Amino acid sequence: MGPSGLRLSIFVGEGDTWRHRSLYVEIVHRAHQAGLAGATVIRGVEGFGASSRIHPSHLFRAGSERPMLIVIVDTAERVHGFLTQLDELEITGLMTLDEVEVLR
Repeated sequence: MGPSGLRLSIFVGEGDTWRHRSLYVEIVHRAHQAGLAGATVIRGVEGFGASSRIHPSHLFRAGSERPMLIVIVDTAERVHGFLTQLDELEITGLMTLDEVEVLR
């Protein structure tokens, strides 16, 4: 068994911004500056959230409503420490924490 860690998942919209910058870009840059082990952004094909509006991704549509998922994995201590940096971003999307076993 590998060491345990936490996976932070943050769901935002592609068009969500913070100070004229894409919110997902801001989160990844903050994670990098904080020295976290890694962060990945995944663009969703289709989804819905609290608004109950379905956000499809069409081939010829450059929509800003596509769902985006930021996934960050590190030790519990480091992830919990990073959460305070997210407070000022006023993220309205869902954020979850899962305990994970780190294999590599």
